[in-house]
Amino acid sequence: MKKIFVSTILLTAILIGCSKSASKDGLNWETNLETALQKAKTENKAVLVNFTGSDWCQWCIKLSDEVFSKSEFADYAEENLILVKLDFPRSIEQSNETKMYNNQLAQKYGVQGFPTVLLFNSSGVMVLQTGYQPGGPVAYVDHLKNSL
Repeated sequence: MKKIFVSTILLTAILIGCSKSASKDGLNWETNLETALQKAKTENKAVLVNFTGSDWCQWCIKLSDEVFSKSEFADYAEENLILVKLDFPRSIEQSNETKMYNNQLAQKYGVQGFPTVLLFNSSGVMVLQTGYQPGGPVAYVDHLKNSL
């Protein structure tokens, strides 16, 4: 009985680890835009805000898989960006405060679909509203650089 129980736990852990919705991009995402904007001024970096439906939106998952999870993007982000993820999941629990905060920002910036990516310069001025872009991490980084 003990052997079956341990095997079941191990199999469950493997399946969860391989699940697409459980994938991690390894980036340091903030969840508060105001804090990120303050940090950006101090560090002289831009702020990238990702409005995402991380567990259901196919284009969001594609953006994460093709861009955010790649070392070319991570290297650029580490040096030049403060990252903010405002998630609108369907099956991931969030506090009411988080839901309200994310919804207020989505309304403020006119977010109508996912993914929506906003780029603010180090002064806190929005310079780009975009989303998924084909071409991988190098093309996406160039897209961002051209707006700063």
